[in-house]
Amino acid sequence: MTTLSFHNSLTHRVQEFKPIADDHIGLYTCGPTVYNFAHIGNFRCYAFEDILKRTLRFCGYNVKHVMNLTDVDDKTIRGSQAAKIPLNDFTQKYKDAFFNDIKTLRIIPADVYPAATAHIPEMLEIIKALFDKGIAYQAEDKSVYFSIAKWPRYGQLVHIDHDQMKAGARVSMDEYAKESVADFALWKAYDEADGDVAWDSPWGKGRPGWHLECSAMSSKYLGKTFDIHCGGIDNMFPHHEDEIAQSEAANGVKFVNYWLHCAHLMVDGQKMSKSLGNFYTLRDILEKGYTGREIRWVLIGTHYRQSLNFSFKALDDARASLQRLDALRSRLLENAAVADDKQDAQVDEILKNAIDAFTAGLADDLNISAALAAMFDLLRELNKLMDEKRCLGINAKNALETIKKIDSVLAVFEPDQDDSVPPEIQKMADDRQAARKAKDFATADALRKQLDELGWVIEDTPKGPRVKRK
Repeated sequence: MTTLSFHNSLTHRVQEFKPIADDHIGLYTCGPTVYNFAHIGNFRCYAFEDILKRTLRFCGYNVKHVMNLTDVDDKTIRGSQAAKIPLNDFTQKYKDAFFNDIKTLRIIPADVYPAATAHIPEMLEIIKALFDKGIAYQAEDKSVYFSIAKWPRYGQLVHIDHDQMKAGARVSMDEYAKESVADFALWKAYDEADGDVAWDSPWGKGRPGWHLECSAMSSKYLGKTFDIHCGGIDNMFPHHEDEIAQSEAANGVKFVNYWLHCAHLMVDGQKMSKSLGNFYTLRDILEKGYTGREIRWVLIGTHYRQSLNFSFKALDDARASLQRLDALRSRLLENAAVADDKQDAQVDEILKNAIDAFTAGLADDLNISAALAAMFDLLRELNKLMDEKRCLGINAKNALETIKKIDSVLAVFEPDQDDSVPPEIQKMADDRQAARKAKDFATADALRKQLDELGWVIEDTPKGPRVKRK
């Protein structure tokens, strides 16, 4: 196994990764709250988590990945009530959209997607355990709260000053400000505004608090202690802090060994906001003509602990970079078709060094800049070798295999499926070639122009003209 190091938010330093089991990793990532379409800030986090999971696999680990779907909280209930439809019907639309979006971005699906509404019994068990230990209590509003005064270790993730906490202060909302260090709701008593969203419990009709959901679902599928928990930096407090407190208080063991958090996504240097007009869902960007592969390239190109500045210029640059990758891939495929079984020792050494450098970059807290630098160094060397006619046959095949290994982490080399040429477009390209051979240049030019207007270009290659998307 490759030795990996990650910045652990719990210890605030980079640590060597030591899994609980030798080669099996338990990974939990905070999933979407399905009250609306996910935005690109969400997908920055999901893309980072995808790189993490792919890196673990690349380095020889088996990964069990659990990502929750928050389908009951303040936002989902408000949304379903406003739409005047049942909660499950309201959230299903956004669950389906989320799965379509991660497919577009080439994100490997989690092994388990537990929905909060399907795990109420597990949540009630945690509350009962906290009651039995004297850490949970029922307030005059009939809701059940976690008493942070009864849990001195509260605040270990964000290092809260206990002297400044307000004893007895309570917060009933699912989300609250960082300044609101107070007892948080485990079970929210039924309110008429909740409509028909409620479950029975020993403490009366109500619903779970948002923070409780992840504790219940992660422990069910990964155990009471597991390896890695991820999320955006905005989830560190209160969400992840509350998860740690209720899980460790209820179970009596450490909750998670390594916490990894990714930084915010900015848009043109500003915080993403609907009021600024720079708030984008994935659908918004796709409608502007960009592809999932281009968006992924931008989302993974900055180290996860650095703020990512998203812009349409960055997407245009991504398009240009990916076109260069496509050109090299096409060239390698053509060279691999040449009959040549003589391996070149220098080519073998270049390929090995590239994989070693790429792996070293990833092993250093997912240093994507170092990993990409290793990849681009390899591409330059391969182009040089092909210019010298030294990367043919078996050597080109080995180069393609090396790129395939690198792409098992990056997932950007394979062209989008919709890059395949529709039959009607191919026919126009063939007719244009026939017109050229017949010296009917007026028809050939007209067909080229028509293809251009439809978003296709004809590229000359050693094997003849090839039609491709612009």
